Amino acid sequence: QEHLVESGGGLVPAGGSLRLSCIVSGRTFSRFSLAWFRQAPGKDRNFVAAILWSEIDTYYADSVKGRFTVSRDNDKNMVYLQMNALSPEDTAVYYCAATTLRSSNNVYYTQISTYNYWGQGTQVTVSS
Repeated sequence: QEHLVESGGGLVPAGGSLRLSCIVSGRTFSRFSLAWFRQAPGKDRNFVAAILWSEIDTYYADSVKGRFTVSRDNDKNMVYLQMNALSPEDTAVYYCAATTLRSSNNVYYTQISTYNYWGQGTQVTVSS
């Protein structure tokens, strides 16, 4: 059973930066495609970014393109989300997710149902 633990959340002023980290237990990390989702209070959980098992392919929500960068370190079983130019609209609980499922359809990796392993989330609060 894989186990995901996020860290790095906190309170940051608008325009600031944070880097979220997620460590994935288990011996199959290199096979995983990994993603970040977020959920603001009273709203649905939404896709933020994904990095595939290939380590090359990445996808981003339009709202974060150019500001957020997803990366992974297969030697450390870690996935990261570098968040720059944060705004109050980025305030949410951020979740790390993993899947071994694969598809040639890029949209597949933006969907919650694709991922079968989830972390508990880390709170990011951006003050105005």
